[in-house]
Amino acid sequence: MAATDRFDAIVIGSGVSGGWAAKELTEKGLRVLMVDRGRMVEHGEDYPYDGKPAFEIPARNRMPAAFVKSDYQGLNFWVQPANQPFFTNDRLNPYDFDAPNPFRWVRPGVVGGKSLTWGRWSFRWAPSDFEANKREGIGTDWPIRYDDVAPWYSYVEKYIGVSGGRENLDYLPDSEFMPPFPMNVAETWLKERLETEFPGRKLINARLSNITEDKPEQNRSRCQKRAQCDRGCSFGAYFSTQAVTLPAARATGRLTLRSDTWVTNLEYDPARKRVTGVRLVDANTGRAEVVEARLVFLCASAMGSVHVLLNSRPEGSERSYFHSNGALGSAVMDHIFKVNISGDIPGMTEFVEYGRRPGGVYVPRFRNLAAEDLPFKRGYGYQGGAGRRQPVPEGFGESMKHGMRRYGPWRFNMGAFGECLPYEDNRVMLNFGKTDSRGMPLLRFDVTFRDNEIRMMDDAQAQGELMLRQAGLTNVTSSRGTHIPGEAIHEMGGARMGRDPKTSVLNGWNQAHDAANLFITDGAQMASVSCVNPSLTFMAMTARATDYAVKQMKAGTI
Repeated sequence: MAATDRFDAIVIGSGVSGGWAAKELTEKGLRVLMVDRGRMVEHGEDYPYDGKPAFEIPARNRMPAAFVKSDYQGLNFWVQPANQPFFTNDRLNPYDFDAPNPFRWVRPGVVGGKSLTWGRWSFRWAPSDFEANKREGIGTDWPIRYDDVAPWYSYVEKYIGVSGGRENLDYLPDSEFMPPFPMNVAETWLKERLETEFPGRKLINARLSNITEDKPEQNRSRCQKRAQCDRGCSFGAYFSTQAVTLPAARATGRLTLRSDTWVTNLEYDPARKRVTGVRLVDANTGRAEVVEARLVFLCASAMGSVHVLLNSRPEGSERSYFHSNGALGSAVMDHIFKVNISGDIPGMTEFVEYGRRPGGVYVPRFRNLAAEDLPFKRGYGYQGGAGRRQPVPEGFGESMKHGMRRYGPWRFNMGAFGECLPYEDNRVMLNFGKTDSRGMPLLRFDVTFRDNEIRMMDDAQAQGELMLRQAGLTNVTSSRGTHIPGEAIHEMGGARMGRDPKTSVLNGWNQAHDAANLFITDGAQMASVSCVNPSLTFMAMTARATDYAVKQMKAGTI
């Protein structure tokens, strides 16, 4: 195992955080090595089902249940033949499936990570989100506040393009917006009635990282409304590493990218409290080496980063160098969801919608924004949209064919996403009795939702039905699935930021307390999760941390 020539910085992972880290560091003059365990996917060239109709996709894009059960346990209902090439095969790359509480670990298997398949809903956190832990005495206090991140939200939004409408809501700050995807006629009808019946509640345009205006300077075209985003987009219409940050980093001439490269651990000098190198294993040859750099950004996804940290330990020890205070691996969170409400919207059957928007509408959080006597803390929002249903085939021949040309009534559907509290004993750990093909102990989960989250979803289901009925919808129904952590694909925590080195892994600049040259800017950093999608916050925090890290390097403190 030999050491290689030094880089200025190493970025581990290439998803939304890793891509931004590579872009920012190279543009600031650093020589950067970015590594990812997945195979290479080139923008536009390696999207095998981009633009393909269902009859040109295996199984008409319906994943066989037996295949999911055997090879994609963590993906559950998210994997389809059209996006399956982007995901990790769980049978070949397992985690510990025998843990007492189930967890769905959704893992990409390509450069670009989940930036290729994410849902693209892009929200800023509210000031109250950064203050909630301290205000309620739950978890650990965030070492930063909204004003610390706000300029970096703007910086990222202007670059990636976020479509949406200005609402001037304290609890959902506006972004730097491109024009929104307009609501359809049924959603506009519902908006007026819902906001009249429930003063203070809002139904607004989705906020998406799908651009509605061309960005020729980035060689990106506006969204074509094909609703095929999880297959990769050759137009570059949504944010992905491939379309946005990787081309920028490559353009500097200072990026070296290595795919098919596993990171097993960080090499560490406890006397100097510095990461001295990154141990890499070539996935194809099995060759191991240590690469050195002055600076390391660990962005391997929340649980991937925690896995690397847990495995960074002295020889013969089961305790990580970064686990001195017991915080590493704790307070793992995910959004709770699986509550859906729907109903028929009367009339307007002379209208149909043209195209397939990448997102619909959003009902922002309205619970616990002021003092309320509710049986749960924090809150939830709804993502949804209206459309006209395709009719069920009836009869045979000509009558069936003509019947299929008629649309059904307008139907509105929305699903709730709620905030999980940062429970200290929601943990991940290494199972030293089971290892992968590279000898790395498997990651074991012990993460559950608690009464607070279940009561929150009770309320979301009841309030959703109430809103739709009072707004005038008919045939209102609701459903509720089993709530399993990980399934929302918003896993966070495990290496949280904090004010106190005794209770956190990172400081307010995403810098490890135990290593001044290590920064972690993916979901592992989070001390709480709000109730909105987190990726925009990851990007803003990454841009902020890289700016700080480079300034510290130039000042000689790193």
